[in-house]
Amino acid sequence: MEPNKKQPTHLLHTLDHQISNSKNPWFLLTGVIVAALLLGTLTGFGIQMLTGGTGLSSNSKKNVETVDASGAKTSAGIVDKEAFPDEVEGTLQEGGFEGEGSFHLERKGGQSQFVYLTSTTVDLTEFIGKKVKVNGQTFNAEKAGWLMDVGYIEVVK
Repeated sequence: MEPNKKQPTHLLHTLDHQISNSKNPWFLLTGVIVAALLLGTLTGFGIQMLTGGTGLSSNSKKNVETVDASGAKTSAGIVDKEAFPDEVEGTLQEGGFEGEGSFHLERKGGQSQFVYLTSTTVDLTEFIGKKVKVNGQTFNAEKAGWLMDVGYIEVVK
């Protein structure tokens, strides 16, 4: 071996038996886990507070329902313009078009202007025969001219 060359140091070392036999690593490990859980919880809570809680449980996306003095429903559904961007008015009637939709809105211009409706969030039967405004999501229809999934409905006065 050359006199100016250093001896290579080994990457593996033996542990000091005094440290490895003590109970301190378990206490330390438990403390680190508890601190990580606490910090994670506080971080999630902080983010929710900063964003105003705009997740699925937000008040703007809850199912709402209003009734008049007689107890008849005047509106129902989810007020969410992003999920239900399309809006249309007409008189709600029962009946779809060749298997598409269960209801339809009668509008000026006759049957060619009807909007055929289905709903995954609102019981439309309570609004049959009433002039209503609906917010929904338009779907491609095979036979009907306009097919919509209603998310929100309100009686027009």
